[in-house]
Amino acid sequence: MILALFVAATVTLFNVMTQAVVANLENRVDISVYFKQDTDEKKILSIRQELVDLDEVKNVDYVSQEEAIKNFRERHKDNPVLLQSLQELDQNPLEPSLNIKAHFASQYETIANYLSQDRFRGVIDKISYKQNKEIIDKLIRLTGNLRNGGLIVSFFLALLAILVSFNTIRLTMFTWRDEISVMRLVGAGKWFIRGPFLVEGVIYGLVSAGATLILLWPILYFVSPKITKFLPEVDLFYFYQANFWQFLLLLLAVGIAIGGVSSLIAIGRYLKA
Repeated sequence: MILALFVAATVTLFNVMTQAVVANLENRVDISVYFKQDTDEKKILSIRQELVDLDEVKNVDYVSQEEAIKNFRERHKDNPVLLQSLQELDQNPLEPSLNIKAHFASQYETIANYLSQDRFRGVIDKISYKQNKEIIDKLIRLTGNLRNGGLIVSFFLALLAILVSFNTIRLTMFTWRDEISVMRLVGAGKWFIRGPFLVEGVIYGLVSAGATLILLWPILYFVSPKITKFLPEVDLFYFYQANFWQFLLLLLAVGIAIGGVSSLIAIGRYLKA
């Protein structure tokens, strides 16, 4: 039962890690809308508010011409030739822009189509979606594969946990088959026979849940830093600490359900015999 609940906890942590990786990948992609230099700032902020109100949009940052030139200089501070060329220009060549992040990578096309309306053509110079489309499409495929892979792995791990528990409890019932037959011969009711095994299964679940929580603590304490080195956005030990009571309730529920249901199913064949 501890093995079964450990697998159930692993499934949960694996899904957390998968979701964190997907979220991090999606957060690295955005699209930018560049406005003509003579566009009034109030008009740009008005368009920004329209975008913020869209369900697909997670966040919109306004970058003025002054901020754009400042960021450009910061990025190219090690290139004195480029900075010298920039100083020789009479005016700021960079355009004001809006950097847009969507909730999901698949929503960028909808946002780009919204900005392609005729009423925006007089102020918008270009939208970076076409340049980023290949990267966004690859990201959509990658995140989709990660989500589907996570679901498949979770399903097989959960199935493994159930099969291990069921077969273990079925072996217990097999050793008690003669006693069950005797109780039936002397007229014991089905629920009178089921009761002790049901309680036993529930107790297995309760004790195993506590043991699994204790077992997870040192494992995550040593393993989590190694995972964080490769995936900085994932800290499983912190997640475990922050959601300790949710883990406790989850393992108790799964343990009681597997123990109780497996006991009822396993003893059923002997009550029908």
